[in-house]
Amino acid sequence: MESTASTQSPGLGGLWLPLITPFRHGELDERSLRRLVVHYAAEPIDGFILGATTGEGMALDEAECERVVAITNQALAGSGRRIPVYFGLSGSDTRKSVKALERMAAWGVDGYLIACPYYTRPSQRGLFAHFSALADATDRPILIYNIPYRTGVNLGNETMLQLAERRNIVGVKDCSADATQSFDLLRHKPRDFAVLTGEDPLFYTALTQGAEGGITASAHVQTAAFADVRNRLLAGDQAGALSAWQRLADLPRLLFAEPSPGPIKHWLWRAGLIDSPEMRLPMVPVSDDLALRIERAIAAQDGRRRACDGSSRRGDR
Repeated sequence: MESTASTQSPGLGGLWLPLITPFRHGELDERSLRRLVVHYAAEPIDGFILGATTGEGMALDEAECERVVAITNQALAGSGRRIPVYFGLSGSDTRKSVKALERMAAWGVDGYLIACPYYTRPSQRGLFAHFSALADATDRPILIYNIPYRTGVNLGNETMLQLAERRNIVGVKDCSADATQSFDLLRHKPRDFAVLTGEDPLFYTALTQGAEGGITASAHVQTAAFADVRNRLLAGDQAGALSAWQRLADLPRLLFAEPSPGPIKHWLWRAGLIDSPEMRLPMVPVSDDLALRIERAIAAQDGRRRACDGSSRRGDR
């Protein structure tokens, strides 16, 4: 299969991290959040998504959402790196979503990831009207989040392409779980409309078909390795990209073996990046069995890293 990843749109793209929200003793863990932002600012990511599915946004109150944005921006400023910060928004009432955008205008976010309305299952005409109203309510860019297995409604490609004509609807996080729909969208989308895969196991495949990048929860772990897959494809190194992906392919399966972001939080906790793997109900921490599997994977990764470091030192002699 010949890669089409070199024909990227000039705008939004790359590896975006849907950042987890750390908690401790029932409260937002601001210290761990700052640590995470500084850590990932030093990694090859192209943007943060805050407060979305992986960030447990539906378990945050509005004051906490605003605080997450403020801490992220402060930590980024201290890191010396400026990357885009988007915030996740979901809801089934267009009026409430418009009002939320109006309030969020002062938060200092660069754009929004907005999911299709959940539970109510509007028609395609209703979805078009919903996203059009939201686009009218903000000057900032909007990424549509199409994830029908969570919302109960699928935004079809015909409607998506109509919305792509809106100036500030700049792309989609594609979790349609329908390869035919995804590949058809990639063939027909405007060049300046970004398709970012949100299906971590399909990261490599989507890139080979022309996706501009991914919003990739698994990239909390081995971040540089995910970026390397895309960079190799952009450089025309198909064999190298495939080899790099094959080394990563088991990771998404492990990190989604139980509801996300529980496994990711457990990994980050054991790796010392957050102070607690705490979740907010109804989400719960990982089972003992999965915790053991994750800890074995961390130990194996650390062993490979030590072996590589030792080999490098011997080579320098």
